[in-house]
Amino acid sequence: MLNLFDPILRELSAEPIDLAPRRYGLVAACDNGLLEVSGLSIPVGAMCRVVNGRNSTLSAEVIGFRNGRTLMMMLGDSVLLRPGARVYPEGRPGMLPVGAAFLGRAVDGEGLPIDGGPPIQVRSEWPSGGLRTSALDRSPVRESFDTGVRSLNALTTFGVGQRVGVMAGSGVGKSVLIDMIARGAQAEVIVVGLIGERAREVSDFVERHMHDEKRHRTVVVAVPADHAPNLRLRGAMLATSMAEHFRAQGKKVLLILDSLTRVAHAAREIGLLLGEPGAARGYPPSALATITKLVERAGNSAASGGSITGLYTVLADGDNQDDPVVDTARAILDGHIVLNRALAQRGQYPAVDIAASLSRVMNDIVSPQHQKLAREFRALTASYEANRDLVLMGAYRPGADPQLDRAIAMNELLTAFLCQIGGEVIDLDTSAAQLAALLSS
Repeated sequence: MLNLFDPILRELSAEPIDLAPRRYGLVAACDNGLLEVSGLSIPVGAMCRVVNGRNSTLSAEVIGFRNGRTLMMMLGDSVLLRPGARVYPEGRPGMLPVGAAFLGRAVDGEGLPIDGGPPIQVRSEWPSGGLRTSALDRSPVRESFDTGVRSLNALTTFGVGQRVGVMAGSGVGKSVLIDMIARGAQAEVIVVGLIGERAREVSDFVERHMHDEKRHRTVVVAVPADHAPNLRLRGAMLATSMAEHFRAQGKKVLLILDSLTRVAHAAREIGLLLGEPGAARGYPPSALATITKLVERAGNSAASGGSITGLYTVLADGDNQDDPVVDTARAILDGHIVLNRALAQRGQYPAVDIAASLSRVMNDIVSPQHQKLAREFRALTASYEANRDLVLMGAYRPGADPQLDRAIAMNELLTAFLCQIGGEVIDLDTSAAQLAALLSS
């Protein structure tokens, strides 16, 4: 039993003793979770502890400064906070804990365990904003990535180091598709960031994925929707920093961030609280810049040989594909998978709209024959969908369009190819072989 404390005691003995006087500030104002603290000059991104009485301790993060006062945002509820409470700085500003000790664990936005396990002891840290590198350090995508989902493997093939968005409205199946990819993907490390989602989804995901053989190479960072916006944003940065740390060790990492829209919502709340104008449909410029910075941190590293394959879900509010977050993500990502509500209502799962989906690196990583078959499949599905109403009404005369005749004859087979049950895993080679067999029949 005493051996459990040996790593903690070694950590404490290696830590230098800080004999500097403790600085603190005083809470001067509180407005909807935004604190103004006087007498404490610390940089943006620093974490602080607010001592509110003998048995009450709150956490806050510095988000700016104005008129000689430091602006902070609470990481929790501000109930019972009183004027004059002492504020003490903690930790190193702008640094987040990372390391192999997080493998097999589920943590919150501060890196604290939420799975009921023992405390996580790590000494490694990573900048919350990442390490900026040259654009030429990002080696090109040359290797295919196996998702375990037949429609994606065959028709929108991913590459190792690619950044892909899964775009759809609410309730169309984004989380289910992400769950299928997390189960079937081939990666050395899987980092999952569940940001702004329902707490039930978090517990379900942890139960499904943290009790099998992949547990010891999976990290889950979960910050549900009822948490403070800066904590949600911090959770997304922690998940990305964790992936960068493992990439720097030369590992192939799959980073799943669900969802990028919730990150933008958190950044919007902070930006509006600081007085930024809502330029693009209520989104201040900093909110859209935040998701761009997060996405750009994924990719291949020529220096270490590692890679981060990024998979980001994007919620299209009201099924609007021209939403600012959707449009920004589509412009910066290397591909996008669009889920269609009409297909889902017909019982097609996953409801991937092949005609609207795109992988920008597919032509660089698959054979010319595979490209030809994928284009042929797309043409058949697009032809049928464009004339579906005419066919159902009986207004189409067979023989008028040979391609449409073939699409009508193969419609059930094409739809069956796109469908896949949740627990089924179909690898890349099998997916390509089934595509070839389907179109050669």
